[in-house]
Amino acid sequence: MNATPKGNREEERIRRILHVDMDAFYASIEQRDNPALRGRPVAVGRAAGRGVVAAASYEARAYGVRSALPSHKALERCPELIFVPPRFEVYRAVSAQIHDVFRRYTLMIQPLALDEAYLDVTEQWAAYGSATAIAEAIRREIQKETGLTASAGVSYNRFLAKLASGQRKPNGLFVIPPQRGAAFVADLPVERFHGVGPATTARMHKLGIYTGADLKTWSVAALRQHFGSSAQFYHDIARGLDYRPVEVNRPRKSLGTETTFARDVEAWESLAATLEGIVAKLIVACEQKSIAGRTVTLKLRYAGFHTVTRACSAPFPIVEGAVLRRMALELLRSFFPLERPIRLLGLTISALGVRDEVVPVQMGLFEE
Repeated sequence: MNATPKGNREEERIRRILHVDMDAFYASIEQRDNPALRGRPVAVGRAAGRGVVAAASYEARAYGVRSALPSHKALERCPELIFVPPRFEVYRAVSAQIHDVFRRYTLMIQPLALDEAYLDVTEQWAAYGSATAIAEAIRREIQKETGLTASAGVSYNRFLAKLASGQRKPNGLFVIPPQRGAAFVADLPVERFHGVGPATTARMHKLGIYTGADLKTWSVAALRQHFGSSAQFYHDIARGLDYRPVEVNRPRKSLGTETTFARDVEAWESLAATLEGIVAKLIVACEQKSIAGRTVTLKLRYAGFHTVTRACSAPFPIVEGAVLRRMALELLRSFFPLERPIRLLGLTISALGVRDEVVPVQMGLFEE
């Protein structure tokens, strides 16, 4: 996205958005700080008990090890995997360094986690020649000051900038200019779209929607019949459009994840096992975003799409996975016997606060 000729007002109004994403952030810090780990498959997390992978080095990812994967499964895939305990205070300190670099170029910053953020450089790009030049400078300064690499995407909206940052990982830069946006999306599988998860991907595939070009053939009205309130978003991104601004200091109200079953489920064992996986993902997400919450909400969607929720709150922010797991399972147990089989299971944590300010609770009251 180079500088535009003077007088071309339409081009001048185009937004310049960056998505900067650190490469295997937690694992790369561990490899940076411990030379013995360099070039070896590393997982940040705990190997014992119900541990999960919080992050994996690229050497570990080659074996299929990913964040939120149960530790025992990670070791099955990669027996040579080296587990190191997380050091979130270090990760937060490095994240602060990275944000100091961002602020040299713009104050329009929307953090997504400790290791990634959107930046709006619409007002600054001309001074540096292009938004791409800013992205290059940011990546260069991050590596110089932290010893870590970052990948960046440059485009005219958030959706495309995030897609672009993943194109040349690790340590890459990719640009999607306005004239290429729609064509880029057309060739892309829908499972690559940020905001289209595995369950939605499966539903789209059943409808014959496999690429952006397939999605583009559907009207908003037709999409709404299958995807409800998300229809407009899917309609827009299939055309390379995304009107969401970079939201500075946006307060996060909740964090959640859910699973849609390929077949309706009613057995306690299957639902409980799925819920434990959801809890593991949610704990990792809270740690990555340095937040903790007090209120846990369980969502069930029955066959026939009737949805119900139940919630409970703790008197303290929840930082221990065992506490969240117990609360989630108690909420699930309260629905038994079920009215009918379950189509979707989801868990959300809210009443959020900054994790740094939380004093860990004594676990004695919550032992199983």
